[in-house]
Amino acid sequence: QVQLVESGGGLVQAGGSLRLSCAASTRTFNRYAMGWFRQAPGKEREFVVAISSSGGNTAYTDSVKGRFIISRDNSNNMVYLQMNSLKPEDTAVYYCAARSSSGSIAYVDINAYGYWGQGTQVTVSS
Repeated sequence: QVQLVESGGGLVQAGGSLRLSCAASTRTFNRYAMGWFRQAPGKEREFVVAISSSGGNTAYTDSVKGRFIISRDNSNNMVYLQMNSLKPEDTAVYYCAARSSSGSIAYVDINAYGYWGQGTQVTVSS
């Protein structure tokens, strides 16, 4: 069982930056692949970015490539999402997700994840 707690959301102007953090409560964090998803009002939850258990592989949805960066600190059970050049269309609740994995895959499928955080709101004003 893994508990995930996101933090770092808030209100920012377009062009600004935010860093989201996700703390995982497990002693085997290095055996979990991690992902960030987001859900805007009236829309389905969608994939944003993912990272493999070792951190060696990442995957990004096209709309955030070059602007968002995912990273992880396995010694502190943390995963981060650095979001730069934010746009109003990035406004959403952002969720951290985890799945058990010892391989090198960064999972993009929402159905691949079994553990979810409560979400953190990101609002980008124009």
